[in-house]
Amino acid sequence: MKKNIVVFASGSGTNFQAIIDAAESGHLNARISGLITNKKDIGSIERAKKHSIPVKIIPPTDFSSEQDFATHLIKQLEKWNADLVVLAGYLKKIPKQMIQAYPNRILNIHPALLPKYGGKGFYGIHVHRAVLEAGEEESGCTIHIVTEAFDEGPVLAQAKVPVKKDDTPEELANRILKEEHKLYPAVIQQHLQNL
Repeated sequence: MKKNIVVFASGSGTNFQAIIDAAESGHLNARISGLITNKKDIGSIERAKKHSIPVKIIPPTDFSSEQDFATHLIKQLEKWNADLVVLAGYLKKIPKQMIQAYPNRILNIHPALLPKYGGKGFYGIHVHRAVLEAGEEESGCTIHIVTEAFDEGPVLAQAKVPVKKDDTPEELANRILKEEHKLYPAVIQQHLQNL
């Protein structure tokens, strides 16, 4: 029986595409039952449409409280029979109630080697800029379980890349992204087997 994954994304969706490709090729034994996003007009929605994946746009600003937002998200996850929630560049904090409803069943990928360069404000190009400014010799990506503390959940896997002396934040981001696309589907598969 294939398990159901719901992906949350806020951007172009390259990690989402890597998950779609893995599911379609059979490397990931799961069904992507939906995409939840907080934004209209993003690449992730186009990718979902191309692969006939249902989409729900649920901006937190549409709700009067975090509780209402969480209730709405949980109802949608239940409709799609979510076994696992996968964050792929989702730039909103996951409400506490949802984390409690899906313990150990929400994964996130972060473009640095946590615990370094995690937490509020550390996302996207900001992370790579901070890594270069600190003179780090290596960086990479981390896949972890989402808990109530931002970027502090148990680490499931990491992939490392060397930082080159003349790297720009964009070059470092691209090198790490290649690793993310390989690592994330593999870790999702492993985590689903352990659920």
